[in-house]
Amino acid sequence: MSENNIALVSKCMDILCEQVGIVDAERFIYIMRSEAFDYTKWQREHYDRVSPDEFDAALDKFSAGSEFKGVKAQII
Repeated sequence: MSENNIALVSKCMDILCEQVGIVDAERFIYIMRSEAFDYTKWQREHYDRVSPDEFDAALDKFSAGSEFKGVKAQII
């Protein structure tokens, strides 16, 4: 695994553990690895329920702390 991937995995695990705790973080990883989970299908179903305004607000909040400040993503 590359150093960039290791750093990303570490960061994501830290976030998961902080948000849901270590047990549920490990449970999440188990589910993702073991079940026939179609992430693309889930993502489409999940984000179809989010209004464009909600999505923009979340994107603005996220990008405020990002190194890409001022770069607005465009939804296609």
